[in-house]
Amino acid sequence: MPAAAIHLVRHGEVFNPGGVLYGRLDGFGLSERGHRMAAAAAESLLGRPITRLVASPLQRTQESAAPWAERFELPIDREPRVIEPWNLFEGKVVRFGPTIVRDRSAWPLLRNPLQPSWGEPYIQISARMLAAIADAYDSVDGGEVVIVSHQLPIWTVHRQVTGRPLYHDPRKRRCALSSITTLERRGGRFVETAYADPAAAIGVGAIDTGAV
Repeated sequence: MPAAAIHLVRHGEVFNPGGVLYGRLDGFGLSERGHRMAAAAAESLLGRPITRLVASPLQRTQESAAPWAERFELPIDREPRVIEPWNLFEGKVVRFGPTIVRDRSAWPLLRNPLQPSWGEPYIQISARMLAAIADAYDSVDGGEVVIVSHQLPIWTVHRQVTGRPLYHDPRKRRCALSSITTLERRGGRFVETAYADPAAAIGVGAIDTGAV
C-alpha cells in the first residue's frame, strides 16, 4: 500500500541580511525565526502517520527538516530532485517587477519569461519534482510522506496538478515560508487536497527574497 498523502513543505525564513537571490549558494541557513517557523510546521501535523521524511540537500531545507526528524523519529533522506532551481541571477540583489525591467543589463535574461530564460525551465522543474513525488509515494507501506523543498518547485507542482500554465508572475505565488501543500493520488494522478500556513503568525515581517 503506497502513501496516503504527500506533504510538500517549504523551508523557513533564511538568514539573508543582504537580500541576495541565494538560489543554490552555500552558507544560507535558517534565521532564528526560520527555525521557529520550521518547528511550527512540524508540530501542525503531529498525530499524522508520517512514515518518511525527504528533503532537498541545501542547508535551509535540511535545517527545516530537522524538527520533523525529531518529532516523528525519522531520518532525513536527501533528494536532489527537489532542490531549488538554478538561475542566472544567483548571488545578485534583484527584485522581479518594474525595477528589474528598467535594468538594461538584465534584458537578455528576461527575453522569454514563459520558459523562463533566466533559469531552469519550468517544464524541467515540474518533471523532476513529480518524479521524486511519485517515487516517494511508492516508497512506503502506507502512511504519509513529508518532502521539504523550495517555493518555486512546490509552486510549479501546484500549477501542474491543477492544470494551469507553468509560467506565472513570481510575485504572486501562494507558497509561504514553512507552508504545507498536500497531494493525494486519485485516478492515477496527483491532486492537491490542502494548503496550510501553520507558521503565518511567526512569519509576520519575515524576509522572503532569496529565490526566483
